[in-house]
Amino acid sequence: QVQLVESGGGLVQPGGSLTLSCAASGSILRIHAMGWYRRPLGKQRELVAAINSFGITKYSDSVKGRFTISRDTAKNTTYLQMNALEPEDTAVYYCKVGVYHTDTSTADYWGQGTQVTVSS
Repeated sequence: QVQLVESGGGLVQPGGSLTLSCAASGSILRIHAMGWYRRPLGKQRELVAAINSFGITKYSDSVKGRFTISRDTAKNTTYLQMNALEPEDTAVYYCKVGVYHTDTSTADYWGQGTQVTVSS
């Protein structure tokens, strides 16, 4: 089993910054992909940013240039640095981690979610 612990959410004013973190622990041989999703109230969950094992990143158009995803392989942790936050960024943010348990066994795991609220 794998446990994901998210932290860093909260209330911030428009234009402010927050950094989310997601640490994975448990039965992990290695991690191949890590990502952040969000679910605004009343809407579907959407991809925000992702990073693969080669460090290649992708972002949704709505956050490009404002958010940065990174990973610390030694700590099995991913970070989402969010700058120039807008009220439209308000949502519950979830991390998703793809784990190799063995060389041929993989599974995806989700964090518990952390609320980000952008409001004056």
